[in-house]
Amino acid sequence: MRLEEKFEELRKRKERALIGFVTAGYPTADDTPEIARAMVKGGVDILELGLPFSDPIADGVTIQRASERSLEAGMNTDVYFEVAAGIKGVEKVCLTYYNLVLQRGLEDFIADCESAGIKGLVVPDLPVEESKPLLRICDRHETDLIFLIAPTTTEKRMARILDVASGFVYVVSLLGVTGAREQISDAIHPLIRRIREVKSSVPLAVGFGISKPEHVRTVCEVADGAIVGSAFIRLIENGLESKSKAGMLREIEEYTRSLKTGTKIV
Repeated sequence: MRLEEKFEELRKRKERALIGFVTAGYPTADDTPEIARAMVKGGVDILELGLPFSDPIADGVTIQRASERSLEAGMNTDVYFEVAAGIKGVEKVCLTYYNLVLQRGLEDFIADCESAGIKGLVVPDLPVEESKPLLRICDRHETDLIFLIAPTTTEKRMARILDVASGFVYVVSLLGVTGAREQISDAIHPLIRRIREVKSSVPLAVGFGISKPEHVRTVCEVADGAIVGSAFIRLIENGLESKSKAGMLREIEEYTRSLKTGTKIV
């Protein structure tokens, strides 16, 4: 199923998408599929699986720590695709940085995504102006290249992104890096309106700072989905310190279920 088809399926069920992020290999490669299964049981619609990089410029402290630990535990691109291929029952998106894509080779990287069942790719440090080679390969493999739009994105650049966007657009809710916040940014509603005025058909999923069911509900009033990342990593982090693995997985499943309630359209 293509990502836009997933959003359409949810729309028919009067739901928005819950997109959950985890860093592959954190705390270990063997743990990642179990964590993913807990999220799927809880109702996550799309799994954003991070391929860690040594210089993650868009990530906050929580995800940076997870990336460092994953790399120290031996995560690399080969292991990543093995882990991703073993995760079933959910649409998958890879989030990584362009250096790793270039190192493997654009064609090989996207072919490996396709083989692992990954339907989309988010590359925060790849500007749309330099994306044509990767876009062409993604199109051949029916893999969506997902771009970010932030409150600071100009109208001209936004139009350029929306002209090639597929799957969904990752709408950055605030300035800065990833990380859970207490409140949703006031910039979201006007930013969504700006995007819709340019192109209304592509699904919009909002990320950065979302960590509570009420955040998800607020976002899903105007967007097609909500992305939660750092809050999941924090649950794993806390679980490693104070709970058994079974307890941690149970908490992840329950937390995912609570977030999913916010996607129901009344």
